[in-house]
Amino acid sequence: MNTAPASSAAAGEPRWLTDEEQRVWRAYVDATTLLEDHLDRQLQRDAGMPHVYYGLLVKLAEAPHRRLRMTELAKDAKITRSRLSHAVARLERNGWVRREDCPSDKRGQFAVLTDEGMEVLRRHAPGHVNAVRQAVFDRLTPEQQKSLGEIMGIVAVGLQPCEAGADLPWLR
Repeated sequence: MNTAPASSAAAGEPRWLTDEEQRVWRAYVDATTLLEDHLDRQLQRDAGMPHVYYGLLVKLAEAPHRRLRMTELAKDAKITRSRLSHAVARLERNGWVRREDCPSDKRGQFAVLTDEGMEVLRRHAPGHVNAVRQAVFDRLTPEQQKSLGEIMGIVAVGLQPCEAGADLPWLR
């Protein structure tokens, strides 16, 4: 809703989006919603898991010894600890991940990618990469890809405050 130009907003009034900002914002929301749905459907169809679960397996595969503390995995995945716990429970039932107690912290746990989980990634990564490539990279020039990466990096950094008490998903 654009009821006033950004430059004329009085103190205490919202800085309404300009028509161009509104166009950009809606294009972003539409694209990210459609992209997440596209990738989720591809992974559900081909691997029997949602996109977020695939992302957890990838993060574990990239970690030293294919293991991460649950708190670190939640932070890396940008999800709540509760959502992570439910996801890891399902991945455990599938035999793709196991939990291990942390020897230095009785309350801490590690998530560990199993050999079976690694095989699931090896089997389904080509199809997922193809879906990402077709949906995003094949549609953009190299310059647009670079710009998109820079822009998303700036947005991500701005949304992850470092101060204590920040309201971030992995702290909930």
